[in-house]
Amino acid sequence: MHIAARCAVFVTLLLMGVARGAAPAPRLTPAGDYHQHVFSAQAIALAGPDAGLTPLDARDVVALLDAAGIRKGLLLSTAYMFGSPRFQLESRLDDEYARVRAETDWTAAQAARYPDRLIAFCGFNPLKDYALAELKRCAGLAGLRRGIKLHFGNADVRLEDPDHVEKLRQVFTAANAARMAIVVHLRANIRHQRPYGAAQARIFLDQLLPAAPDVTVQVAHLAGAGPGFDDPPARAVLAALAQACEKRERGTRTLWFDVASVVDRDIAPADAAEVAQRIRQIGVERVLYGTDAAQGRNLRPRDAWAAFLRLPLSEREFARIARNVPPYFR
Repeated sequence: MHIAARCAVFVTLLLMGVARGAAPAPRLTPAGDYHQHVFSAQAIALAGPDAGLTPLDARDVVALLDAAGIRKGLLLSTAYMFGSPRFQLESRLDDEYARVRAETDWTAAQAARYPDRLIAFCGFNPLKDYALAELKRCAGLAGLRRGIKLHFGNADVRLEDPDHVEKLRQVFTAANAARMAIVVHLRANIRHQRPYGAAQARIFLDQLLPAAPDVTVQVAHLAGAGPGFDDPPARAVLAALAQACEKRERGTRTLWFDVASVVDRDIAPADAAEVAQRIRQIGVERVLYGTDAAQGRNLRPRDAWAAFLRLPLSEREFARIARNVPPYFR
């Protein structure tokens, strides 16, 4: 077939696809999804039927990543749920800790099914007496030694409480000594309307980050919780952290951020502009793509990335974010 004729056929097929509502191919895809979860039967039972969780294992996550053209994934253990005040177990503390260990080990086993694609971080409530013991245990296991996941909201961490800050400093210090990255869900507990704003951001910057100067500290959900960006306290924290990064304040050199579930399909133009502004203040070289749990209202990786591409960022900025790989995954 003549070249001109081939081109005409291609254009015709392309127009037919658009007319039929076919989704355009992504302009690019991220190197990795650096915020994913899997859910065991015991975690689902703990959360209860109202949580709406369904079984999700590594095979399911890999299928979702494949559909989005994403090669790598970070599985963050949800073992911290077993130490949450919300799910207070009617058992001895050693039983609780056994269930925390079991959940993290299950997550590590899921990642081990795809060793060339997935890694796992261990998870625990940093305020518990067993927190340092669990960190040490994970640091000694090949499948878990790369990092930890802390969920301040789930643990009901209050950064304005000096006792909480001291326990967190011990965990950050131990993680730094073990060369374990820290992914932190910084958003304070929403159910109890705990204080969360510029003051808490300042405590995080001044009192916690200096305790982990040599490892990656990844702030999840751009300091919010998701899904969506409509969270004024979280936006205030993000603004404070972004400004600190822009000024290159002490401790921010190893600070990274993931965008998991913050940008959805319906994000308002003004909110999209604000997210783009904060990303630029942080520096696109330290922003990671992430999806969050493939449950409920959360977008799945392919759709979440497509939504993220609607931000008013340049092609070069998107390309840089897409190829970012954090130190713990290299």
